[in-house]
Amino acid sequence: MSSNWLMLLFVAVFLSCVGCGRSEPIVEISLHPSKPHILYLATNSYIYKSRDEGGTWSNISQGMSHSRVISLAIDPLFSANIYAGTKGDAVFKSFNGGQSWISKRAGLDDVTISSVVHQLVFAPGASRHFYAATSMGVFETETGGDTWLKKMDGMKEVLMVISLAIDPSQPQTLYAGTSGGVYKSVNGGVWWEKVNNGLVAPEVLKSSRALGVTKVKVDPHRPDSVYIATLTGLYKTMTGGQEWSKIGEDLPDHMLSDLIIDPIIPDIIYVASRKGIHKSEDAGGTWRSVNRGLGNLNIRTLAMNFMDSQLLYVGTNGSGLYRSRDGGELWESVPLSRQVP
Repeated sequence: MSSNWLMLLFVAVFLSCVGCGRSEPIVEISLHPSKPHILYLATNSYIYKSRDEGGTWSNISQGMSHSRVISLAIDPLFSANIYAGTKGDAVFKSFNGGQSWISKRAGLDDVTISSVVHQLVFAPGASRHFYAATSMGVFETETGGDTWLKKMDGMKEVLMVISLAIDPSQPQTLYAGTSGGVYKSVNGGVWWEKVNNGLVAPEVLKSSRALGVTKVKVDPHRPDSVYIATLTGLYKTMTGGQEWSKIGEDLPDHMLSDLIIDPIIPDIIYVASRKGIHKSEDAGGTWRSVNRGLGNLNIRTLAMNFMDSQLLYVGTNGSGLYRSRDGGELWESVPLSRQVP
């Protein structure tokens, strides 16, 4: 993987902060699966937890390494279990809601130094079974992180995996967004096939740097519909990856950093970029900006409440955290300044 590609992916998309304010960038947001007043977030320096919808915050980084946290995931069945993927030090786990952390890296020995754990994704209905998308490939654990196995057979041209998504109706079906486009597995990651038709020109389909994917999401209402956010725009398939088409041509910025699909109301999608948040209410046919109240339009991460899809959080690259209670129509700042021990 070339150094130029790494710089483009990690600096130009996620870490750029041209014109930002003084607040530390919000890297990741993770919301409690059943208690909307509890949320976790990672900045470039620390992990924070709030028990009162962001009114006050606790720094819960004690016991973590000094490596930057890139991804967070909460066990959907036992919410005291929190996982943190890092840049350079694999995965850490907390059994007590972030009060203490232990390293969980058996089988992840290659995911060190400059490697990045970009995303942690639980298998539907599982507590101990989940996957990690890393810059060294896909890894799977069925032991709650105690042991990991690499799952890269069939991914011949790529190494860096940025995002993973699982079909909720067929948990053995996975999609991987990589530096070379999209791969699909129908057997839980045992074997992967490239599904890039329509994503890139035919003459570069075999290139390991054909397309930089930043997020993959399966539509929970129509599992054959899958969306990917990339460095060059938004794409959609309605055939489980057999054919892709580019959508959102009128979006003001095609260098997309995040993507979420409403799990409750069909056809509602949000994308994030350096031009803020844009929302579609017709499955990506048309888009409008929903940026009122945001102090910075350079967006890094989005999060949606599991039970109330009108409740959204946005992490920016310069002015901190924002919340919307009405599906993005109005945003309010959620400062990290009020911290408690």
